[in-house]
Amino acid sequence: MSPRTRQLLSQALPPLVLGVLFLSAWQAWVVVRDVQPFVVPKPTAIWQSFTSDFSLVFKASLVTGLNALVGLVMGSLLGFAVAVLTNRFAIVSDLVNPLAVTVAAVPAVVIVGVLNNMYSLDSQIPRRIMVTIAVFFVVFVQVTKGLRQNDPTQMELMRSYAATPRDTLRKVRLPNTMPFFFTGVRTAAPLALIIALVSEYFGGTQDGLGSKISGTLSGSNKALGFAYVLGGAIVGLLFFAGSNLLELLIVPWRRRSRSR
Repeated sequence: MSPRTRQLLSQALPPLVLGVLFLSAWQAWVVVRDVQPFVVPKPTAIWQSFTSDFSLVFKASLVTGLNALVGLVMGSLLGFAVAVLTNRFAIVSDLVNPLAVTVAAVPAVVIVGVLNNMYSLDSQIPRRIMVTIAVFFVVFVQVTKGLRQNDPTQMELMRSYAATPRDTLRKVRLPNTMPFFFTGVRTAAPLALIIALVSEYFGGTQDGLGSKISGTLSGSNKALGFAYVLGGAIVGLLFFAGSNLLELLIVPWRRRSRSR
């Protein structure tokens, strides 16, 4: 067995074993205690509902996943761009930093309520804006941190070449910042889905995972409700895996450093 295979197994086996043990304990607890399905369903019943009503779960996951994806992309790009501008221009930093702290302190419930009143009931824009705002702050903080952490030797070399601030930004600061950027994206990816789910509880169309989970769990078909939860978990894992894959493709030197 190659070292790479052993490394993958060491990373994948512990969470898989823990997941199997958790589901087995859940199944045994429901059977032994004779818990009724309208209270807590068995994992096997949840899986059966997930497979039999897959089209329903898929449609709801597609709506919520698309809202989260749009917000994740827009928030990441906006957070990266604003962080670069605040690092390059002091006046932008003086304007953006207090505003960012103020908006971040406002509860998401309040912002979603205001956005829902600004758009029609069948619009997905309020949810996407809310996800964009949440993702923006995570990426903005990480990129700002990355722009300030540079190799002194590289910076001294650029000064010895009489490089302009633009050249220093393009050739030193931005490449060094990319790992911080993708750390922010990885952190924001599950958050984007959570915000999209939460936003669906406060009005708007009822075709996403948030409204479906709320509606089914409040009724007797708990297995379908947990199937929607499973759909959301799968979407969140896809987001996280996608952000990791994107980092490996765009920042290849991170892959080489990890392999060593």
